[in-house]
Amino acid sequence: MSLKNRSKDMTPFDMARRPVKQNPFLMPLVWGVCYVMTKMQGLDRVRRIGMDGLKPPFLVIASHQGFSDYYIAPRALFPHRASYISDMEGFAAFGNELYRQIGCIGKRRYTADLSVVRNVRYALDVLGQPVVIFPESRHCDAGVTSTLPDNLGKLIKHLGVPVAVLTANGSYLANPFWDEERTRRTKLSADIEAVFTSDDVERLPEDEIQRIIADKLRYDEYAYQWENRISIKDRPAQGLHLPLYKCRKCLCEGQMQGSGDILRCRACGAKWVMDEYGRLSADGEYIHIPDWYRWERKMAEEEASEGYDISFAVRVEALPNEKGFVPLGTGTLRHNAEGFELSLDKEYDGLADVFPLRIPSKALPSVQTEYNYRGRGKCVVLSSKNCCYYCYSDDPRFIVTKLEFIGEYFYSLSHGDAIHIK
Repeated sequence: MSLKNRSKDMTPFDMARRPVKQNPFLMPLVWGVCYVMTKMQGLDRVRRIGMDGLKPPFLVIASHQGFSDYYIAPRALFPHRASYISDMEGFAAFGNELYRQIGCIGKRRYTADLSVVRNVRYALDVLGQPVVIFPESRHCDAGVTSTLPDNLGKLIKHLGVPVAVLTANGSYLANPFWDEERTRRTKLSADIEAVFTSDDVERLPEDEIQRIIADKLRYDEYAYQWENRISIKDRPAQGLHLPLYKCRKCLCEGQMQGSGDILRCRACGAKWVMDEYGRLSADGEYIHIPDWYRWERKMAEEEASEGYDISFAVRVEALPNEKGFVPLGTGTLRHNAEGFELSLDKEYDGLADVFPLRIPSKALPSVQTEYNYRGRGKCVVLSSKNCCYYCYSDDPRFIVTKLEFIGEYFYSLSHGDAIHIK
C-alpha cells in the first residue's frame, strides 16, 4: 500500500477536531476480529486485577511491543467502548472517518500538542469512556521496554481520573520490529490492572506516579520466552542485525547480518547461533539479547559524549494529513548535540518557511525510527506540529537504532535524567 497523496495536499491534519464515541454498529466486528486474532496467537483470557467496580471514564496506560497490542486492548476493555491515541499513519492507512469511528485520536509522535490533551480530556469527561495511551509510542526494538516520556506522571495528575495498566507478553515475539513481515506462532498473555483511584492520583506526587507506572510497564520478552519455553524455529534471527548492529568481537558497526538462525559479522566472521528459545550463543557462551542492546546503547552514549556530528544524504517524504505521503525530493539530515536539522536540496512549493527544519534535542524525548517502512527502507521520522517528515538514506552509516540511542541521550542531558528502562 503506497498511501500516495495524489493531490499533494499539504493541509495539516485537523488535530483539534473532537473525538467521537466508537460506532456501536462497528464494535461487534472490532471485538470479533480482536478476539479471533488474539486467540490465534494463544491468548486464552485477559487477566483482570482489581478491575471489579472500575467504571468509565478511566485512563489505560498500555505497553506496546508489537502489532498484537492493537488487538489485545479492545478485548481487554470489552464491553466498554474506548478512545485510542494513534499516530498519523493509521489515519492514512484506514481513512480519516473510519479511523475516527473506531475511536482513534490523532497525534504526531514525540511532539508536544495541547490539542491532543484537550481531546483526551473531552473523551473522558464528555464521552465518558476509557482512553488508551501507549506511552512507549513505538514497537520495541529488542524485547524490552522502550523509553517512556518523563511527563507521564504529570499528565495522569492533570487528568485526575482512575488509571489502569494493560501489559502483554508475546506481542514482540509474534512480530519483532525487525521482522514484522512475518507473524510467528507464539503464546500471548495479558493483564489489565487497576493501579490508581482518582483519590490516589490526587494524593500522590507526580514523580511517584511516574515511578509506579514505569515499574508496571517493565518487561523482557526474551526472559518470557525462555521461562515459558516458547519455541520459534523458523528463521529466528532473520533481521536481528537491525537492532544488534554492532559486533561484540571487533566492534564494527553496520556489518552484522541476521539470517536463518545465525547472526554473523561480515567484518571479522564472528557468529552467534540463536536457539528456538531466543538465546544467542557463541563458543558455548550465551548472551541475552537485551544485554547486547543495552551494551550498544552505552557504547553509543560514550561516543556521543566525546563529540558527535553526522550528516546523511536523504530522500524525504511528508505525511501532513490522512491523504497520504507527498515526496519532497532529496536533502540532508544532520544530527548533533543541538538536535536534528533537515534541509531540502530544492525548495518545495509552499514550504520555504519550514526548511531547514530544526528539532532541538530538548524537545525530542525519543526518535521515531523504522527498519523497513512499507518496503521503502530504513528511515528516521521527524515531526513538527503540522507534518511528519520521513527521511530515508542508503548511507551505510545510517544506523537508525544508533540514532535513536544518541537522540535519547542528548534529550536526557538537556532534562537531567529522562526515564530510561535499561
